[in-house]
Amino acid sequence: MKSKRACRAAAVVLSVFLGFGAVQATACAGEGQQEELYTQAEKAYIEAGKTLKVGYVCDRKPVSFQGEDGELAGISRYLFDRIAEISGLCFDYAPLPQGDVTYAYLEEEGFDLVTSVEYNQENKEARGILISDPYLSSRKVVVAKEELEFRQDTSFQVAISTGSQTIRKVLARQFPEFELVDYASMEECLDAVSRGEADLLIQNQYVVEYWLYKPRYQDLLTIPLMEIPDQLCFSAVTPLEMDPGQLEEEEILISILNKSIAQMSDGEVASYVVSSTLENRYRYSLGDFLYQYRYMLILLGISLVLICVLLYVVIWARFQTLKAQAQAKAKGDFLAAMGHELRTPLNGLISLQYLMGQNTEEPKKLTGYLQQSSFLARYLLSLVNNVLDMSKLQEGKLALECKPVDLETLLAAVESLAKQGMEEKGITFRIHAGLSHPRIMGDAVRIQQVLGHLLDNARKYTEKGGFVTVTVSQWEDSQGGIVTQALVEDNGCGMGEAFQKKLFLPFTQERTTVSQGNQGIGLGLAVCSLLAKRMGGSLSVDSRPGEGSRFTFVFSGRPAVEPGQQEEKAQEDGGRAPGVSRILVAEDNELNGQILVELLEGEGFEVTLAENGKKAVEAFEASAPGEYSVILMDLMMPEMDGFEAARTIRGLDRPDALEVKIFATTANTFQEDRNKAFRSGMNDFIEKPIDIQELLKKLRAE
Repeated sequence: MKSKRACRAAAVVLSVFLGFGAVQATACAGEGQQEELYTQAEKAYIEAGKTLKVGYVCDRKPVSFQGEDGELAGISRYLFDRIAEISGLCFDYAPLPQGDVTYAYLEEEGFDLVTSVEYNQENKEARGILISDPYLSSRKVVVAKEELEFRQDTSFQVAISTGSQTIRKVLARQFPEFELVDYASMEECLDAVSRGEADLLIQNQYVVEYWLYKPRYQDLLTIPLMEIPDQLCFSAVTPLEMDPGQLEEEEILISILNKSIAQMSDGEVASYVVSSTLENRYRYSLGDFLYQYRYMLILLGISLVLICVLLYVVIWARFQTLKAQAQAKAKGDFLAAMGHELRTPLNGLISLQYLMGQNTEEPKKLTGYLQQSSFLARYLLSLVNNVLDMSKLQEGKLALECKPVDLETLLAAVESLAKQGMEEKGITFRIHAGLSHPRIMGDAVRIQQVLGHLLDNARKYTEKGGFVTVTVSQWEDSQGGIVTQALVEDNGCGMGEAFQKKLFLPFTQERTTVSQGNQGIGLGLAVCSLLAKRMGGSLSVDSRPGEGSRFTFVFSGRPAVEPGQQEEKAQEDGGRAPGVSRILVAEDNELNGQILVELLEGEGFEVTLAENGKKAVEAFEASAPGEYSVILMDLMMPEMDGFEAARTIRGLDRPDALEVKIFATTANTFQEDRNKAFRSGMNDFIEKPIDIQELLKKLRAE
């Protein structure tokens, strides 16, 4: 009710600015001027009190449609109500069926009037109807996927909603080369144009503007069509034989309608148009949301499935190993540690899914939730990889990345991840960053892993009403490197001096009253300490029981070189390097293959998909020399795996067999798999899930 009042208020305000003073003049005319407005015959017709049955088309929002109460709604209803107020006529409304409505149907069903009829020469001369003066002037617009030029000798396929016989006659006369194709409704016509089945649709401007708010039609354009005006009028159903005596009642009715229409100023009609348009705007639905974000949702779903599968495989494999070694206690501790490491991002994903369900009509919020979900999925996958590499961390053999790290972005991500848990527990949480060099070279995932674990521990061991603070500072060392220090402080339960000495040893956990229910197996801080050492720094603690703890995380890195002009240009262009002509993708998983092909084609690459290694070899043999410059080769495939396929391609007797780049794409991330891939003749190794931006960077470097 409030929205309708707001719409009507907006229409009134608009009428003032447009000079709609005639509205008040008309309202004042009322019954006082009615005596002079109609003839005696017209007054007698009105006083007879006949209820006129009016037929209307149901799918022409906002001009005419069936409202939620089952009655006629839209601009036409506003005008009928106004005509009833001016003339005293009574109307009853009934929807017309879809498709072509025949004269016989109108006569059998007892219709007196039909609304939203086009005012043109064809209808003036038609038998069986008598049309009024136009009550609404608009224009016809063309809906197409691209700009079009109209000429009489041009052949276009035009989508026509069944029942639009008048526009069919007009188009046949003015554009004889057009091919007209019938569809059941306006939405089906627009779908046909969007899919390319039809070249264009011609329809009333108000109707088109309503439907083009639907996300699936955002790629369609509207083009004004000045050759065909669009005026709407009423038509009275008349006898087919033009007997003046029989036509007298219909002529009287049309005369009453014409005089009533004349009493409404252009400003008054415009106010009805504004009110109806605002009240009947297109409503964004769940289906529209699913369509608009279908690719991101598919990727999110695949990520979640992949994470669940990886978690299952990791836990199952570890469980079997511990069982075989008869270490039942170690098995239980490991599963507890997994829950400790994975609970926060999983909780974030579940919460974001709930928020998405609660905000389906707010695209901006949904976009943010999807971006956060993608970030959490990647972070969760990194934690799974950390568990798999635990033994390598302890031995100091884990290779760290050395890439540009934006510490401001990283700290924002850490804050976002930890904030919800802190707020739920009523803990005051702040991050203070004094960064003289926000971009350094390092491993962003490992830095975030250490900070995330320290914050998670601080949250667990700090009671409600406490605080957790992160203070980040930087300085240069004597060799030009950048030392970054992060102090994580809390006023939680703290720990004793004896326990602090063994805190960073594996499987260490202090039991206190506050810590009950928060135990893991004590691997987290041991992993963090090893990572800090590998990053050229350290992890230390200063704590007192009952007063809180202060962890100092220090790591080093060189200043990051700002991207060069050539790299910036490549990012701005968004295109592929001239050296890459076509890409051959060998992938046995159909869904993964289709997604990868669509992503690459969207970036401008030409892609061929082979379902296994044997098909990839055959496709390469059948290609012209130099046709494929890069092959993305899955390793685990039926008939012929990626290793054998790579060796076979390298052994072919053709000039490009040794030159074509072959990238391994696999979920097998162990060093032995990498070594085997390189021995098979592959040039690079890309882990699954594939980081699309990293893949594009490698392809554009070729």
